[in-house]
Amino acid sequence: MSDTTTSPTSATSSVNTPLFEVSGDKPVHYGILLFPGFQALDVFGPLDVFNSLAMLYNFPMRLTNLAASPGSVPTHHPSTATLIPAGAHPLSRFSENLVVDRTLEEQLTIQESAGARSEEAIDVLIVPGGVGTRGDVTQEINFMKRMYPTLKSVLSVCTGATILARAGILDGRRATTNKRAYKWATGTGPNVNWAPKARWVVDGNIVSSSGISAGIDASYAFVALNYGEDIAASLADSAEYVRWMDPEHDPFSKRWNLS
Repeated sequence: MSDTTTSPTSATSSVNTPLFEVSGDKPVHYGILLFPGFQALDVFGPLDVFNSLAMLYNFPMRLTNLAASPGSVPTHHPSTATLIPAGAHPLSRFSENLVVDRTLEEQLTIQESAGARSEEAIDVLIVPGGVGTRGDVTQEINFMKRMYPTLKSVLSVCTGATILARAGILDGRRATTNKRAYKWATGTGPNVNWAPKARWVVDGNIVSSSGISAGIDASYAFVALNYGEDIAASLADSAEYVRWMDPEHDPFSKRWNLS
């Protein structure tokens, strides 16, 4: 199934060359960058797409959860009451935690010493957004600066693009981000060619999506680009998910007075 109001021919923007080999002699190693206050759907939406891809199609794939410190990372940010204006209850602790597999420094040591041929080296990094991106993400920004040259691709979701922007890797590129947070988010990257009306954008080996749920559509587009449209379509049907097929179809741009 697909959104009949959009065009399936533009599902991966103008890019149609896969970014990496999906059936090589080592698994494609995915990593996800976690920090306190990550947005749950930014993480679990894409991960469910890739979980199904690995399970139903048996591609060689791995996943590593990364964070600045060992232990676990909550969706709740300790400074939520000050980072979100109006209405955030200071006693609210409704949150999920993800277990950290490896710290940022540990992963950088692998990337920079073992090289891309190592199965422990990450190929694709997923960078979620969330209220935590408005806090101190200095370690995550520095990590991206060093990590990006070693990667085959990056998928950013929502305000995760601001971590990439502050790391300088979006300079001169077209990218998009959360439309409700657009003014703040785009201010983090004055040299980025921000798209105010886009569900997702593909520029080189970086895929960036609009807010939260858009990460799911960007993930299916990422699968279509690298694994094939037939597989992306089948995965969406299995999930009973109606994809947004046109990356330029973005009603939330109008909703938040950007177009």
